[in-house]
Amino acid sequence: MNYRANAWALRALGVRQVLAPCAVGGLRETVAPGDLVVPDQLVDRTHRRVGSFVESGAVHMPFADPYCPGMSAALAGADPDVRAGGTMVVIEGPRFSTRAESRHYAEQRWDLVNMTGAPEAALAREMGQCYAALALVTDMDAGADAGDGVGQDEVFARFRQNLERLTGLLSRAIAALPDPTGCTCSTWADGLELTYDVPARASRPPGSITSTSGPSHRSEASR
Repeated sequence: MNYRANAWALRALGVRQVLAPCAVGGLRETVAPGDLVVPDQLVDRTHRRVGSFVESGAVHMPFADPYCPGMSAALAGADPDVRAGGTMVVIEGPRFSTRAESRHYAEQRWDLVNMTGAPEAALAREMGQCYAALALVTDMDAGADAGDGVGQDEVFARFRQNLERLTGLLSRAIAALPDPTGCTCSTWADGLELTYDVPARASRPPGSITSTSGPSHRSEASR
């Protein structure tokens, strides 16, 4: 998956807000299959992906809070059953975690495991876009489950069962999104000399939304 090409193309089209629904595995008792979570923290454990547009010079982007607070609030407020907050660790994939890996993530008090949320979030920030994730828990990960572990069929089936629910929630959230003008997701670069180009905004209205993540939290080929 060419994450940089996707982020660049969205910005070139004038997109300034990105909603990223995704499927995730649960790591601890804080979540259960079927839960919807708007994470507020991200841990990047990927290692083969190009994670930045910076190829020369020094541009140090603030990323303490990886998700847009305004967009996250709109997602969390779109349904009373949505949980606000949680840490999502993003692994390389495409394989599922071993039980030892899964237990290690849980011991760090991380809540969710995913395969698509990084470097997507950081690239959106470099492009000056607001970005927020909506995570559907499709299964409990191997370390949290005493059974046979996680299977692809289980993950895909749970996501399909919740498509209508997700679509309705996203529609309500889009209607409640704040104006991105002045958001720190884009103003962080004000006054800085960037060593990479950010495409000029095109004719699309500045509040236009795109949804980038697809059905699988672990198989990039099926996103």
